[in-house]
Amino acid sequence: MTKRLTTAALAFLAMAGHASAEDIKIGVVATLEGAFTALGEDGVRGVQMAVAEFGDTLGEKIILTTASSDATPASAVAATRKLVENDGLRFVVGPLSGDEGRAVKDYAKSQPGTTFVNGTSAAQDTTLREPAPNFFRFSTDGAQWMAGLGTYSHDTKGYKSVAVVAEDYSFPYTQVFGFMHEFCAAGGHVPEKFWVPIGQKDYSSVVASIPDSIDGIFVGLSGADAVNFLTQYAQAGGDKPIIASTFTADQTILSSKGRFKDYLIGTPSAGPTADSWDGPEWQAFVAAYQKQFPDGFPGPSLAAYTYYVNTKALLLALKEAGGDLGQDHERLNAILSKISFTSPMGGTIRLDDKRQAISDNFVTEVAEDADGHLYNKVVAQAEQIDQTLGMSRDAFLALGPVSRDNPSCP
Repeated sequence: MTKRLTTAALAFLAMAGHASAEDIKIGVVATLEGAFTALGEDGVRGVQMAVAEFGDTLGEKIILTTASSDATPASAVAATRKLVENDGLRFVVGPLSGDEGRAVKDYAKSQPGTTFVNGTSAAQDTTLREPAPNFFRFSTDGAQWMAGLGTYSHDTKGYKSVAVVAEDYSFPYTQVFGFMHEFCAAGGHVPEKFWVPIGQKDYSSVVASIPDSIDGIFVGLSGADAVNFLTQYAQAGGDKPIIASTFTADQTILSSKGRFKDYLIGTPSAGPTADSWDGPEWQAFVAAYQKQFPDGFPGPSLAAYTYYVNTKALLLALKEAGGDLGQDHERLNAILSKISFTSPMGGTIRLDDKRQAISDNFVTEVAEDADGHLYNKVVAQAEQIDQTLGMSRDAFLALGPVSRDNPSCP
C-alpha cells in the first residue's frame, strides 16, 4: 500500500507541474460575485464535502484553489485560465452557470493535458453539440431537470396556457425547452415569453405585461433575480400560480426571507434533488452537510449537490488511476468516461458517449414543515433520464438548438 501511494505521489508531481509531491491540487471555479453568489458559495461547500468524504484515502492531501467568476463567460474563462496557466493546476471543477459552462468547455479544447469536470452549469450544448474530450459532466442538464414537470403541470395542475419569465441566456433556454417539450406535447400553450438580463432588479414592466388570460407563470430565474421577481409580483397583487424552474424552488430561494414564500406553497418544480426524499443516501448527505456547514442552508442546495457529484467522480477516478494518469490524462479520462456511482439521491449516475450524465429526476411541490421552513416534496420520480429525453440522438438534434424562440407553441 505504501509503495502504491508513493508511486501515486510521484505521478501527481509529474502531472501537476507546479504541484508538490505531497498534494493533489484542484482548481474550483464558482460564481462568487453578482446575483448567483449564494449558489456559488454552496457549490464550493459541495466540493468541500466530497474532499472531506475522501479524506486521506488518495494517500495525499487535497488542496483546493478557488477562483471566482461573475456568471459571465469571460469571467469564467479568465478564472479557469488563471488556475490552469498561472497556478499550473491540471484538475478543474466548475463552473456554475450555463454560458460559463459552454465557454469553459471551449477553453478545455486548448488544454488537452488538463481534466475538467463540471460544477452546476446545465446548458444543453455544453455536451450535446461539439463537446470537449476532456470536459465531463456528472450532473444532468437543465432540460433533463425538467423531466416530468410539463406533463404534471398540464395534466395534474390543469394549466393549459402559461407565460414564461426567465433570464436571457443558455441555461434558462434549456430549462424552458425541457418544460415546453412535454407541456406543448400535452396540448399546452405558451403565448408569451419575457426574457430578462441576469441581475435585473426592477420587474415592474414585466409584472404589468403578464396577460390575464394565462393559467400560470413558468419562472426561470435564479438567486437574487428570483427573489426580486417573486417579491415584486406578490407586492403587485399577482395571483397567477407559479411553475418553478429548478433553481427558482431551490433552497437558495426557499430559505430566503420575504412574503413571497407563502405564495410559493404548492408550486410545482422539478430537478435531480428533492428535500423530502427519505432515501438513506440523501439523509446521510443532508446530515453531513448540516454537520460540516452549520451556518449553511437548512439543507444542501442543488449547487452543493452538483459540485459534490462532479468532484466525487473526479476523486473516484484519481483513486482508481493510482497515479498513472497517462500522457495528457488519457488513462484518467478513460476511467472517468466509465465511472458510475450511487448519487446522494440513491440512483445511479453514469455518462453517455458525449461524457454527459444520465440519472434520475424528481417532480416536486413546495411545502411547509412544522417549523415554518419551505421544502420540496416529491410527487413523482423519473428514472435514468438521458440528455435526449428518451429520443434518438438524430431526432433530438433535429429539434434544433435551444433559444429564445425554440421551442414555440403560442
